[in-house]
Amino acid sequence: MGYINFTDQEKEEANNVDIALFLMAKGEKLKRSGQEYSWESPFGKISIRGNQWYSQYERIGGGAIKFVQKFYGMNYPDAIRALLGSSVGTEVLPKAKKEEKEIKIPEKNNDMKRVYAYLLGERCINREILNEFVKRGLIYEDKRYHNVVFVGKDKEGTIKHIQKRSTQASSDFKGNVSGSDANYSFNFVGNSEKLYVFEAPIDMLAYISLRNRSDWKEHSYVALCSTADCAVLKMLENYPNITSVYLCLDHDSAGIEGACRIAEIIHARGDQEVWRIMPKNKDWDEDLKELHGKEFLPAKEPMKIGSIDM
Repeated sequence: MGYINFTDQEKEEANNVDIALFLMAKGEKLKRSGQEYSWESPFGKISIRGNQWYSQYERIGGGAIKFVQKFYGMNYPDAIRALLGSSVGTEVLPKAKKEEKEIKIPEKNNDMKRVYAYLLGERCINREILNEFVKRGLIYEDKRYHNVVFVGKDKEGTIKHIQKRSTQASSDFKGNVSGSDANYSFNFVGNSEKLYVFEAPIDMLAYISLRNRSDWKEHSYVALCSTADCAVLKMLENYPNITSVYLCLDHDSAGIEGACRIAEIIHARGDQEVWRIMPKNKDWDEDLKELHGKEFLPAKEPMKIGSIDM
């Protein structure tokens, strides 16, 4: 559905129309007293002077546009056109939606040996937690390259986003497949009011593993696969029970700046409380590696934002 765009000059001209002349042109009867007119409206006596009006009964008033909206039941664009004529304004038609690319879902391998070896051995993820994600179809191994596949689903359970990551310890390969919708990146939905937000799927799994709590499935989690805010906002839109957001982004400049930016956006758009939980090292998997005695990457920036626990 399109809309009508008016210039600032057109808006100003409409609001400055003489209301008495407007009414008289429509056959309405007015009484004059000096520079003012009075009009007996369905809402009671209205005082009019130039482009201004005032309701004696309701004790409200305003300019010509508001007058037409109130007493003639018109919306904003119709009121302007009623005051200036139907030719003013430019109709703006909505842009045609871009055709959505069909997401290319990698074929599943017959087993998940390499994924389990990588996530359990190299990344130290808790086996029970990994099993739960696998059971829900959120993690699997692709047949062609044996990458770990992180699946993002929408509210109806349809696959909308896929990120692949190499299972080879020597490789840094990771990427989203063609057609992925960033609004539905890797996520897990619980029933509580809490949402935990991460940069990457492995960070999310590592954080849950570190906390090692039996109630972890009660909460919701989303991995942005970046520091963009769209997946967080989509979660808040789809699950209005969420009232507390915990930003668990990396302990580096990008993570700190991203957390601040996302917090500001959430505060501006909703009533949710926003908290920052920061890993000790560069990210949550580095904390998990340290816990297991593996080589890890320390934080790249000194801690600038206070942390809290769950």
